[in-house]
Amino acid sequence: MIIINLYNLKFILNKIKRFHTHLKFLKIFVSIITFITFVEIKPKDATMSARLTKKAIEIFENIKKRDEEGQEYWTARDLYRVLGYVEYGKFLPVARKAWYNCKNSGINPNDHFAPFSDMITLGKGAERKVDNIKLSRYACYLIVLNADPTKTIVAQAKTYFAIQTRRSEILLDNIHLSEEERRRLLLRGEMKKHNSQLAGAAQKAGVVSNRDYAIFQNEGYKGLYGGLTSADIHERKGLGKSQNILDHMGSTELAANLFRATQTEEVLRKENIVGKENANKVHKEVGTKVRRAIKSIGGTMPEDLPSVESIKKLERKEQKLLKSKNLDMNEKDD
Repeated sequence: MIIINLYNLKFILNKIKRFHTHLKFLKIFVSIITFITFVEIKPKDATMSARLTKKAIEIFENIKKRDEEGQEYWTARDLYRVLGYVEYGKFLPVARKAWYNCKNSGINPNDHFAPFSDMITLGKGAERKVDNIKLSRYACYLIVLNADPTKTIVAQAKTYFAIQTRRSEILLDNIHLSEEERRRLLLRGEMKKHNSQLAGAAQKAGVVSNRDYAIFQNEGYKGLYGGLTSADIHERKGLGKSQNILDHMGSTELAANLFRATQTEEVLRKENIVGKENANKVHKEVGTKVRRAIKSIGGTMPEDLPSVESIKKLERKEQKLLKSKNLDMNEKDD
């Protein structure tokens, strides 16, 4: 099939108008219209202008933001203007389709599309609250894949976000989890689960108020850490008051505390312990027994083990790896 570019057709008609008489123009115009019925009129394809220019890079870099943790993101209200949409409402269906693309690919869209309330400035300094969406680089890439392909800026955006996504993958290729890091993540997750179960068993025994539970926890620490309270451990390990002790434990120390928590819970439930004083006594005794076991095998006492970087940082590292793997699998499916 013969293909005529719509813009080339317009050029031809202009030439006809300029160089022919009115009668000749009508005859030639009828001939062209007749010819068009047998061909496909092809609109101008913006991908022909998809070369990423310095100006286009600056446009997307200028609307890029970073959160408190240094993670880059874009907002839907910034992006829709840059992509040439006149109204935010007309852009939302594109973002919604990208959200479903993300979900259908097996990636959690909530990790990439985060709704939030924003304030926009109106005339004379007035402000109004509006809905907005925080978008990851991958979310932006999915959006531009669903945006109007005839817009040159959309074609350039595809190139920009595709390049940036690949750069991120290359960086993540150098990120890996060591055996110790994997153990820490596993044990910290188990510790959260069993601490919750321990709290339930303690409450059933009579440890009800927050103050009672703090005392109960301290008794367990005193047994395992040779008489040291939570505050003492913070000071010995060089941790701030707001830092969670468990978040800064290595795998060996976490394992000891996990054993303390699981065994205390079992005794409280199995022996139907009643009364907060009795629950405190059980927790301290179990902690003491775990300490003796460590000593008997020649292990390092938990208070002498060094504190390590926060598990929160390690969890973010793990999330980056998981996102990278999911993204790679999605691109292979494509």
